Amino acid sequence: MDAVIMAGGQGLRLGMGEKPCVELLNKPLICYVIDALEKADHIDKIYVTVSPSTPNTEDVIDRCYDGRVPTINTAGDNYVGDMVYAVESAGIKGPVMVIMSDLPLITHELIDSIIMAYDNCGKPSMSVFVPISLCKEIGMRPDTVFNWEGELIVPAGINILDAEDINEEQDYHNYLLTVPEVALNVNTAKDLKHCKELLLKRQGSDHRSC
Repeated sequence: MDAVIMAGGQGLRLGMGEKPCVELLNKPLICYVIDALEKADHIDKIYVTVSPSTPNTEDVIDRCYDGRVPTINTAGDNYVGDMVYAVESAGIKGPVMVIMSDLPLITHELIDSIIMAYDNCGKPSMSVFVPISLCKEIGMRPDTVFNWEGELIVPAGINILDAEDINEEQDYHNYLLTVPEVALNVNTAKDLKHCKELLLKRQGSDHRSC
């Protein structure tokens, strides 16, 4: 399965410039996501969307990954439109993982487990959610909340879609996870500090800089 990292947003809430390039323990946020995807057993090619709002992100990726992670230039003003354009431009076939660039706690084990859940769900698409109770527990204030079968859930910014029907509405499965690694995306300085604290506690982590 190929993966597309969405890194063309403005990131205004964080207020530290280009969010994918913001450093956490001497490493750009987007590099945590790329490194996890590269280590995942079930991920093949990795693509990154960039836009006029993220002119330095492409340079960071080229420097850190020696050109092996292609970037796709998008308009950056519409998430769905940019995603569709990226998937079509890359010529991706079959399932594709679409993931945000601001999930520094994501691990390759979690990525593989999400792909396995998708393989078993029987639907062409799957969205990852976390319960709002977990967000409150870790001090995160979500922007979007859905009511699913009587439970309030929050999108984690990880989806798997059928690339060949990327322009069509797809029957989907909601996959609920209760781990902070997918609940904590970086939107504010407080989120960044919290991620730093959790990463420092994670034994055996590789916090290499590019």
